[in-house]
Amino acid sequence: MSDFDRNASARFGAGVARAGAAEIDQGLRTYMLGVYNNMVLGLAITGLVALGANLLSIAAPADAVARMGSVGLTSFGVAIYGSPLRYVVMLAPLAFVFFFSFRINQMSASSARTMFLAFSAVMGLSLSSILLFYTKQSVSLAFFETSAAFGALSLYGYTTKRSLSGMGSFLIMGLFGIVIASLVNIFVASSAFQFGISILAILIFAGLTAWDTQTIKEMYDARDGVDVAAKKSVNGALMLYLDFINIFQNLLYLTGNRNN
Repeated sequence: MSDFDRNASARFGAGVARAGAAEIDQGLRTYMLGVYNNMVLGLAITGLVALGANLLSIAAPADAVARMGSVGLTSFGVAIYGSPLRYVVMLAPLAFVFFFSFRINQMSASSARTMFLAFSAVMGLSLSSILLFYTKQSVSLAFFETSAAFGALSLYGYTTKRSLSGMGSFLIMGLFGIVIASLVNIFVASSAFQFGISILAILIFAGLTAWDTQTIKEMYDARDGVDVAAKKSVNGALMLYLDFINIFQNLLYLTGNRNN
């Protein structure tokens, strides 16, 4: 009789464990779906703002206030691309990231999401200049290539059983190296140097995509309250968004065709 009781208890315990695992799996899927939904929404806002700013900036030859290369600019285009305001446009996304990083723990989930979407809009304004220098076909191709690569890398990070934590510190060191090299190249202005930086940047952000995805997955805790889980979702979306944007920009530099 005692053997029967032990077997019954074991079966019952296994059933509870399976139910608990199923609940965690469902919660994790919902959490990760929230991360990707926020990221995609951020990218959509970035794209729409970039396109809108570009349309407001370009003028017909007869109506152009100024020219940047072969492109005629409106007064709005001159303001954001040719005046000191361009430095504000360039640096505003970085300011948003720093502010978001330091303040996210004090924000509500709704405030964090609003901040992320505002950052996405500012990033769109900053990136709108690429439509002046690269053909729309090149931009579209780079976007789809980035999407395909990002999807594969993020899927690997999510599904692999191998811990990627070991390469995390290496990737972060590489990231700092790229930032320093990019700052140096502002003064050197070497196209060959920039070519090498872009290749390294793509490799590093490819690795970061997989590593960040695994890190975001490991951030999930079924015991989190709704607000905490939502903030983690927004923070994860920002991490993956930055990986995507950096791969896209550097891939466009390497493969894009410039406007004449």
